[in-house]
Amino acid sequence: MLQRLERSVVESIIKDDPVRPHISAEWRDSNGSEVFGLWDEDFTRLRSIVCVHYMDTVPVNEESMIESGNTIAVFYTVWSYEKGAGREIIFSVADHIKHTYPSVERYVTLSPLTKMAEEFHLRNGAELIAKHEYCQNFEYKL
Repeated sequence: MLQRLERSVVESIIKDDPVRPHISAEWRDSNGSEVFGLWDEDFTRLRSIVCVHYMDTVPVNEESMIESGNTIAVFYTVWSYEKGAGREIIFSVADHIKHTYPSVERYVTLSPLTKMAEEFHLRNGAELIAKHEYCQNFEYKL
């Protein structure tokens, strides 16, 4: 079950973020950003988390996410506690965004320069659109 997470929940889980644990819960929950969790059927266990920032340009690094907008959903960190749940949350959140924010036209990532991130996004149908000094961007055509 997909749910937008409350700040108190975000505060308790950001230590598990493998990519950007230094980004505060406050920032993740404001400034054009949201955090979503995929729960088990009983809402007793989080299966995966994705942090989304809304912009009008594709970010080239974390600092560029100071800008906000409403045409691009940027998945800037995702992690899961269960195999397959990372993929599931990406597509569930994209579907939610399509119905909630009709102005969003693109779904991109701000991913680390790791083989794991690259394989994850390519395996799930995303296309590499840019590589930068500290990150890479993939785009999901949804």
